[in-house]
Amino acid sequence: MTFQIGDKVVYPNQGVGTIENISSRAFGAAYEKFYLLRFGYNSVTVMVPFSNAANIGLRRVTKDREISRVLSFLSNGWSAVNPDWKARFKDNTEKMQSGDLLKAAEVFKGLLHLQLEKPLSFREKKMLERARHMLLSEISISRSVPEIHAVSMLQRALAKAGLSLPPLS
Repeated sequence: MTFQIGDKVVYPNQGVGTIENISSRAFGAAYEKFYLLRFGYNSVTVMVPFSNAANIGLRRVTKDREISRVLSFLSNGWSAVNPDWKARFKDNTEKMQSGDLLKAAEVFKGLLHLQLEKPLSFREKKMLERARHMLLSEISISRSVPEIHAVSMLQRALAKAGLSLPPLS
């Protein structure tokens, strides 16, 4: 999969970024091409080698139909949560690193349910914030709406499952 300058892409565990530049670098006698991604929310830039883009999970922004699936998942029922902190954190980390938006929604919903039962650890709070950010940024870009409208969509979906969108900490 190749991308062009200006394309919006998803970098797993970070969210939506824009391909700002495509460049080449020499490593000895070999040249490697790179995508330079910029994430608007914190102005971080990341260089991703062409040869590693697929392995990293760099992908196009989710289509609107998949956003509907994600919102439907968030609005229905409860999520099973592993009671063992270490196993739960490992599972959630793998889901977030997959770059799959539905898996990020699973992490988000599971942590929201867990938060109703007990306070989250610092690391799980950070993961909840990252999952929230990934969902909101991708819903906003995919549906071409301001992030405030994406927040409303997420709030409506969660309300159907008896959950609420936590404020940013």
